[in-house]
Amino acid sequence: MKKVWAFDLGASNGRLMVSSFDGNRLGLEEIHRFSNQPTKVMNRYYWDVLHIINEMKTGMSKSRVKGHGDVESLGIDSWGVDFGLLSSNGEILGNPYCYRDPYAALGLAEVTKLVGKKELFFRTGNEPTQINTLFQLYGIKKNNPMLLEQAESLLMTPNLIGYLLSGEKQNEFTISSTSQLLSISSQSWDSELINTLGLPIDIFEPIVKPMTMLGKTLPHINQEVGMSAVNIVNVAGHDTASALAALPMEGNDSVFMSCGTWVLMGVQMNEPNVSHEAFTYGFTNEGTLDGQYRLLKNNMGLWLIQQCRFIWEKEGIQTDYIEESRLIEKTKSFQTFIDPDDPLFFNPSNMVEAVQSYCRNTGQVVPNSRGEILSCILESLALKYRWVVEKLERITDKQWKKIHMGGGGIQNNLFCQYTSNATGREVIAGPVEASSIGNSIAQWIALGEFKNLKEARMIVQNSFHTEIYEPMNTANWQEAYEKFLEVTTLK
Repeated sequence: MKKVWAFDLGASNGRLMVSSFDGNRLGLEEIHRFSNQPTKVMNRYYWDVLHIINEMKTGMSKSRVKGHGDVESLGIDSWGVDFGLLSSNGEILGNPYCYRDPYAALGLAEVTKLVGKKELFFRTGNEPTQINTLFQLYGIKKNNPMLLEQAESLLMTPNLIGYLLSGEKQNEFTISSTSQLLSISSQSWDSELINTLGLPIDIFEPIVKPMTMLGKTLPHINQEVGMSAVNIVNVAGHDTASALAALPMEGNDSVFMSCGTWVLMGVQMNEPNVSHEAFTYGFTNEGTLDGQYRLLKNNMGLWLIQQCRFIWEKEGIQTDYIEESRLIEKTKSFQTFIDPDDPLFFNPSNMVEAVQSYCRNTGQVVPNSRGEILSCILESLALKYRWVVEKLERITDKQWKKIHMGGGGIQNNLFCQYTSNATGREVIAGPVEASSIGNSIAQWIALGEFKNLKEARMIVQNSFHTEIYEPMNTANWQEAYEKFLEVTTLK
């Protein structure tokens, strides 16, 4: 039985999973899970990268104690767009900023005066949104220029973590493709764009393909954890690319959904789509494990509910998916709607009040109870996903018949059922730990255990459970969709 470590770092928590392979089936065991929240200090938002490293080492030690110290390799995936800067002697230049930091919004406003949004989209394939690496960097240039002057290297988040474990500097393709700094035609850093904006071109470490070797864990890591050196594989560094790799989709008629704090929803394409319609509807193009592209839309996901929970917990009210489902089922359906992607919900101090404010400002009844707030959010999320599917079909001129959902969000059964109801499509949900499984798949292919991604997906299908959801109450959801479009003014 061979084993690898899959480190899956999300924007709310991280985890270490052991993936095992006996020649026929994959196994997956959670070893360590930890919180990973951005920290607000003096109105700035940072990631605590040293906390992440410490928790990863804790996970390695736990794994060894549990008898899983003899791994073949490890891989790291994370959320997109964020990065760290290194000095000339290889030290981290402060805590990396979080994509919710105000610098990013300032950078977006400044950059789009110099380079139009359409040109940015056609050059990079990315939707111009404030979270992207480009705008964060430009915000730093304008507001904290000394930081860039001291920087010698820029590494995307999983590559920064990989460097801290190995001492090797590389940027992996899929995570780099979220930056709005990658040329869509060459799959390399867009040096012309970078120079036009006066950013230092020489800090961008080279881009490498996934399923290649980065290096080995450093001696001091091995000594501290009590293990031999471990190979580090460049997996699909973006967690959505890893999740997509793990979804056992059959045929070529399924939309994928990677479900968590965000919901990334789209289809896999041989080539990027930089059409006028893709730009108009806010779609983006990002890389896949096998070198193709994901045409997708970044949508708000369970962040809305997570932030409501945070408010209620401060009031002494604990809740979970089961309790939330009970409250929703006792509440009248389709009373109020929000556009989950309205800027009001990006990072409010009080999400409950933000939902109420949106409803009040749009002339709707203001939801007050927890059940009313949760119903409004969950129904609106599902209806927005229908809007995304319809726009995907228009952009690709193709009918997409099924939706395949993966990620931690699918543990919310009502979320999956509502998505099926709203879209009128069969939903296949699973596996839950899609990013971790996709992470391990890249390692198994790099190690020669799997021939290719097609074989890997067949093994995943035989190894993990999926749940099928069929559309229900479609007439009621159709009526709700028409009201949703009116309230949100979406077209």
